Amino acid sequence: MYRLLIADDEALEREGLELTVERAMPGVFRFIHAGNGRMAIECAEEHRPHIAIMDINMPGIDGLEALRELKERLPDTRFVLVTAYDYFAYAQEALSLGVKEYILKPAKRELIIGTLKRLIEEIECEKRTRTEELELRHKISQLMPLAENELALMLMVDQTVDSSASQLSEWLDFPLDQGSAIITAFDGYTDEQDKKKIYDHFRSYVKTHGPNSIVSSLIDHHVAAFLQKPSTTSQDDWRQLIKHLVQQLSELAHQQFGIKAAIGIGSLHSGEEGLRKSYFEAVFASTLRKRDGGYCYFDELKSSETGNASVPAVKAEKGMLQQTYVISALQRIREQREVQTHTMLGRAKMYIEERFNDDLSLEEVADFVHLNPHYFSKIFKQEYGETFIDFVTRLRIDKAIALIKEGNLALKEISFEVGYKDPNYFSRVFKKITGVPPTEFKGQK
Repeated sequence: MYRLLIADDEALEREGLELTVERAMPGVFRFIHAGNGRMAIECAEEHRPHIAIMDINMPGIDGLEALRELKERLPDTRFVLVTAYDYFAYAQEALSLGVKEYILKPAKRELIIGTLKRLIEEIECEKRTRTEELELRHKISQLMPLAENELALMLMVDQTVDSSASQLSEWLDFPLDQGSAIITAFDGYTDEQDKKKIYDHFRSYVKTHGPNSIVSSLIDHHVAAFLQKPSTTSQDDWRQLIKHLVQQLSELAHQQFGIKAAIGIGSLHSGEEGLRKSYFEAVFASTLRKRDGGYCYFDELKSSETGNASVPAVKAEKGMLQQTYVISALQRIREQREVQTHTMLGRAKMYIEERFNDDLSLEEVADFVHLNPHYFSKIFKQEYGETFIDFVTRLRIDKAIALIKEGNLALKEISFEVGYKDPNYFSRVFKKITGVPPTEFKGQK
């Protein structure tokens, strides 16, 4: 039910308008009356009406003055100005205040009802738009961590899907400019529930207290985060910022969960390849703090007591893939992707088998499993050895053969039953698959 404020200094006008509206639109409105501008302001603030019909000429605070005040406080309320005088100045000021509806007394019933119905439609349209926007924002909020994880994996192990890192980085508002990677290895938990809590706390802290970042999923007790350096931040300030962040992450792990966190920090690099290099440096640095926790900055290894800056760099760049974490991480990523792909394709296959006799499209099935149609088509063929169209066609013809053998339906009925609206086209497809037209096949059987 909508709330309708009627502001007029004449009680008979208010009652007559309410009666007119209630007869034409029964049960649609709850009516609120105000006898002057001051009461209109008070009633509007208390009841927050969806629509307010206001007479311009009221004693004391007039309609325009009340309108000026209420437009600021109630931006969503629709206002309709009513007057017995056709003063252009009133209309001009009303338009400047954003009022589009202006009715002259005595107003015809059809004009009043038409105006109210139009305003209700506007309100409903805005409500639908708002609902759609909230649903979209909700879906995006759910997809953002997945997209972040996808981009993080691209930076960790090179291209993993058919989209590029630059496209994802643009969508995530994470330019591949200067930045550093950090690797955090958690040790001391076994429960899956603890795993989720640790990851949620880690990701939330990095997002809240750190610079612009993307965070990977938790793989074998390790999380990778890529941090973007603001252009206005100097390199020295950046180093201090990163150090402070990882110190806080280490304390968070210890205080909240009683576990150690070994954190490696990669050097500052630019571009996709640079961030990937920073990631491998962070992996190497994290392995040096495996036992006692804490953090290690890869840059500081270059100025270690050995005095040989090339040694750790060579180890980092040439021997890093031999580190246990990298090997297991790559293996887990591969295994997870294979499991996800098999699960997703299994769902798609079941969906097709249940609906192959409908007007089914590749786009519909790809949307069902939340994949790009081109990518879905590619991996579907890789998995099942035939294209989506060939798979659907085979299901339909196999079903047609079974129905022909049963002998209960005419060929035209069978054509419709298996998803072909044109019996002649069905006959051509049947012959292409089986080598004989359906009439001849039926005669043979």
